[in-house]
Amino acid sequence: MNKKTIIITAVSAFVVGVVLTGVIGFVSMPGLMMLEDKSPYDFDTTVEAFEHAVAEGGWSVLQVHDMQETLAGHGHDIDAVKIYELCSSKYSAEILALDDERIVSPLMPCRVSIYEKSDGSAYIGRMNSDLMARPFGGVIAEVMQVAAVETEEVISQVLNGDVQVTEAR
Repeated sequence: MNKKTIIITAVSAFVVGVVLTGVIGFVSMPGLMMLEDKSPYDFDTTVEAFEHAVAEGGWSVLQVHDMQETLAGHGHDIDAVKIYELCSSKYSAEILALDDERIVSPLMPCRVSIYEKSDGSAYIGRMNSDLMARPFGGVIAEVMQVAAVETEEVISQVLNGDVQVTEAR
């Protein structure tokens, strides 16, 4: 092979590698950005266990959006979905106290969704906050990653059955 053929082959391989990496990243990104776990409980028990674990973990529930109820009011029939807005004041304050860091306030508060699928099973879904925090760097990444760990600990308690709940309904 001559030098020109080697260079063309190397550049072509590099371009194909970059394109292939981009395609793989694009296809797998939704699965990386969002997390979903099947609950060992039914929907109502999962909700009860989650609310208890959140309180025990020192977090606050700022708002609960009952999407099934809301959409029923508009003539839509969907399975149960509750979206929780969670807040830990210590983490929120660290980010919101700094002018340059307030840019991430649209990602706040942390949201966790509990929903039922057509098979009747309950699931807990949320954004992969740890992954989403990394590109920001600095205080934002540090705070969001610590908050993500605590949120995952709360969810793990529910998934592992470590929360005292009343009888399954």
